[in-house]
Amino acid sequence: MNLTDLLRTDCGVLSVVGSGGKSTLVNELARELGCTVVIATSTHMLAPEGCPLLLDATELDVEQALWYTRVVCVGTRAPGAEGAAGKLCAPSLGFGTLAVLADRVLVEADGSRRLPLKAHAAREPAVPSESSQTIQVVGASGFGGHVGEVVHRPELMCEAVDCSMDDGCTPELYARFVATEHAAGLLRADDIVVNQADDQSGLELAARFALELRACGDETPVTAGSVREHRLERV
Repeated sequence: MNLTDLLRTDCGVLSVVGSGGKSTLVNELARELGCTVVIATSTHMLAPEGCPLLLDATELDVEQALWYTRVVCVGTRAPGAEGAAGKLCAPSLGFGTLAVLADRVLVEADGSRRLPLKAHAAREPAVPSESSQTIQVVGASGFGGHVGEVVHRPELMCEAVDCSMDDGCTPELYARFVATEHAAGLLRADDIVVNQADDQSGLELAARFALELRACGDETPVTAGSVREHRLERV
């Protein structure tokens, strides 16, 4: 299936949360869509390559840019060292305004310190109220590693599912944790994408994750494969 098969609505704001390929999903989805797209963040992200960057943009700036190119990134420069390193913060324009100017607004709405798996604090993720769909990304490369090494905020996962930092983060253990987060209302996801499942072994890990998630009573649809290669399948 294509990346656009994940989409449930024809227009509006889509938020991507989780870990293990959020930026990749946003960037590749923007390339695959055949409409005008604004890429932005509600937290922090690195500016994507291959599209114009509009800093502190006005509505006219965005409107004019989209006349000349189909995809633009809109944001403000992060303060201090993060800004110097190329990181962006949320745009000065509201996400609802951006959704009027472009057919799609793709929002990176979470942070994970480049780790493949994520546990969410109470203030996370930062999904805009205008968002009509939320996709949670899970990095299959984290399955099998120690919880303390592959999970961002591992202490929260340990507390939620009574595991230790040294335990192996199996697909089943992480699925139980994700189901706990969903049930507690920390995170609402319309779809889960298990990314980095690049081969049959990765797909089998994703299938184990999906099976355990359903066993926990969580019916969130799960898709797995390689976002970078635009190769996904339902599991």
